[in-house]
Order: sequence, then structure tokens, then C-alpha cells
Amino acid sequence: MDLNSRNQYPGSVKPATPNNEQPTGGYSPKMPLAKSKRGDNNKLMKWSRIVLTGSIAIVLIALVVFLIYGNYSINENKYINTSDMQAVFLNTGQVYFGNIKAVNSQYLDLVNIFYLQSTSPSGSTSSKAANSLVLIKLGCELHAPLDQMVINNSAVTFWENLSPAGQVSRAAATYWKEHPNGQKCTNQSTSPGASTSTTQPATPNTPSSSISTKP
Repeated sequence: MDLNSRNQYPGSVKPATPNNEQPTGGYSPKMPLAKSKRGDNNKLMKWSRIVLTGSIAIVLIALVVFLIYGNYSINENKYINTSDMQAVFLNTGQVYFGNIKAVNSQYLDLVNIFYLQSTSPSGSTSSKAANSLVLIKLGCELHAPLDQMVINNSAVTFWENLSPAGQVSRAAATYWKEHPNGQKCTNQSTSPGASTSTTQPATPNTPSSSISTKP
């Protein structure tokens, strides 16, 4: 019997498909790889959207902060009347008079500075004495400060422009007229054991101008 002739009969066994041939119309081993690549691309796009959204949010927040603080400070400068004096009220109760050079969200720059000082004796109950004030020019104090203050904006309650017809502005104008070359402070003794006082009395040696607080 010829064994080779059995392939000629129906129902004979078909030869196996070689390993290097792909079955037609069946499952492809490359399909899971393509699906994995699509998943990686989706994750990449998702993270890209998250990063882009976060960047836009940061830019918007920075813009809002600038509009609230930076732009506010820029606009505040336009209210400064550079031809007149300003009064700066601090949350400590102290008031300084002078010319505001600039204001921003952090500090206020004040020059040509004056402040009020009472000349009433300590413990005096006289209303007339209590209402006696003088405008003192900053600079002849014990620590000899320069004629400029950089004030932390958080310490400022408010500031306002002063009218040239007001008592402070007129007293300051009188001072500058009497001291065209600036103030000249008296020399203070620095010898060992010499007593010093941080209070500046209203004397001819202390540049000042009198102000009446009565209406």
C-alpha cells in the first residue's frame, strides 16, 4: 500500500501552517501592541491638558494680583498733588507732613518732613497751653535723621493732600522762607556723662513754626 497516496483521499490530514505565515482572517499578535500605543497617547494628551490648564490658572492668578495691588498703587500715585503738601496718618497715632514722592503696595516715600509738637508743660491743665502746638522740621532730633521717610504701607492708616491755605502748609511755607538754605541744628554734646534728651523743645535753636489749634 502506497502511503503517499493517502493525501488523495477526502478527510486526509492537512499539513500544519508554518510558523512564519500569518493565518488569514484570524487573530493578529500585533493588535495588543497597537492598543497599548493608543493608551499611552491618551495618557500623554491627558497630562498635557492638565499642565496647560494649570499654567493658564497661574497666569490668571498673577494677573489678578497685579491688577489688585500693582495697578492700585500706580493709580494711587495719580492722586498725589505734587504742588502741595500731604499729611500721612500712621496707625500709631503719629502724623507726618511733607511731600509724598511715590506710593506702591509696599511702602510710601515721604520727604520735606514736619511733625506737630505740643509746647504745653508736662501736667498742665490749661486748655490754652494744651492747644499750643508748633510745627517741627525733622532733622534736628538726637539721632539726626535725614529728610526722608520710607514708611511701610501696612503702618499707614490714610494720607491726604493739604490745602496751601491750611495752617500746616502756611507754617511750612514760613519755615522755608526763614530757612532758605535748610535748617541748622545746634551742636549736641557727646562728651562722656553728658545728659541727652530725645524731646525737641520749641526754642529758636530748633527750627519750627507756631500753629494755633483754635478755630
